[in-house]
Amino acid sequence: MKAVYFKGGTIELIEKERPELLAGEALLKVLVAGICNTDIELHKGYYGFEGVPGHEFVAIVEECPDRPDLVGKRVIADINVSAGSGAGNAYHGDRRHAPGRTVIGIVNHDGAFAEYLKAPADNLYVVDDTVANEAAVFAEPLAAGLEVSQQIHITGDMKVMVLGDGKLGILTALALKLYNPNVLLVGKHEDKLGLASAQGVSTHCIEDAEELSDLAAELTKTNGKYDLVVEATGSEAGLGYAIELVRPEGTVVAKTTSHKPTSLNLAKIVVDEISIVGSRCGDLGLALSILKQNLISVSELIEYTYDFDDFSTAFAHAKRKGAKKVLVRM
Repeated sequence: MKAVYFKGGTIELIEKERPELLAGEALLKVLVAGICNTDIELHKGYYGFEGVPGHEFVAIVEECPDRPDLVGKRVIADINVSAGSGAGNAYHGDRRHAPGRTVIGIVNHDGAFAEYLKAPADNLYVVDDTVANEAAVFAEPLAAGLEVSQQIHITGDMKVMVLGDGKLGILTALALKLYNPNVLLVGKHEDKLGLASAQGVSTHCIEDAEELSDLAAELTKTNGKYDLVVEATGSEAGLGYAIELVRPEGTVVAKTTSHKPTSLNLAKIVVDEISIVGSRCGDLGLALSILKQNLISVSELIEYTYDFDDFSTAFAHAKRKGAKKVLVRM
């Protein structure tokens, strides 16, 4: 089968054997995959990654000896794979934090930038026939955005800000708007902010990140800082700005995964008693339900779809500053 291989900052399209199934696993034929900022960071060296990347995908179950009822079904997958089977091998029953886990396309598990991949049958979610491939491929990042609402009790009267108008930032703002009608999305690109405002999200455009410090100073004067700030800028500096914008005893949710180190004003965190919450993967079932009900529209976030043989071109496109979602069709 054909597969994309990352190694030392290079991209190769290689031929390799189809994955061999272990007990409880399914062979998946990839239909559509999305290129994520995490993939770009992996290419730069995040996690010291080498292998087949790709974790946003829709696939058809081609083989599943232990669950033949899944064969022929269109599915997405929870990318976190526990070592062994059963909840006892997960951290407090949560496979996302299981010791020795692998992560599809990220940690010691070949991903979806290939014609085939494998995943445990227990990790699979069947996609409803009414949800298109190009929508279902957003389930993983949408679930990540929704995870904030599962970690933090969000009420309609809270002041909520999302920093960053990339794909994850937009999806997070749209997800949080389901719980709070006054979410503010802050970013640098009028066109991308427009994608969120078209679905009812309030937006604020800045030309330079330094403007966030000025905004924080103004909010301090008016006692108007935010109860919750979600940092989804993709920049190592983003968390520092989020800390400036949140009120004392407020909460900052960190979404960015960057391979670059960062420094923070720890004194401010302590003195202002700010809570910082890391936030990663979320509930795929919830994301699929929202997509099925058309509560969030994702089609406007797609910039272009490439054939798999043109992956290098697709990846270069995805790396462009301000690019929306780039998909790859197998």
